[in-house]
Amino acid sequence: MLATISFFALAVFGLGALSVATDTDIIAVPDLGQAPGAVGMLAAVIAFALMLWSTLRRPRPSYVATIAIALATGLAHLAAVWITVTIGAESPVLATAVAGDLVRGGASAVLVLTALVAGWGGIALRRTRAEHPRWPWEREEDE
Repeated sequence: MLATISFFALAVFGLGALSVATDTDIIAVPDLGQAPGAVGMLAAVIAFALMLWSTLRRPRPSYVATIAIALATGLAHLAAVWITVTIGAESPVLATAVAGDLVRGGASAVLVLTALVAGWGGIALRRTRAEHPRWPWEREEDE
């Protein structure tokens, strides 16, 4: 759960920083609305969470799985944005142009890198068998 929340937070920060740095909107198509971005981010978070969950079910998950997690997250985002724009604007050509702009503009790279970092963190937490923090009086002491 922590890795998924971290992915979402880092993705929102990264996309915002990209937008400020390039002085452009992530999806710069007039009259398209917020739906493609929101649906795309929801799909990316769900894809990230499902891929990470399936990886963490193994007894000793491999860090190499972060590559598949990141690629699936990026592709899920692009597919969801493409489908949403196609339905909303009724134009697969416009949807393809928007998806191409996401790739060329760096938004997809931000999501893939963010998924790599958050996925690595989630796997690291699982491999180290990290536990929830406890107050001193909650710990069992051997006396």
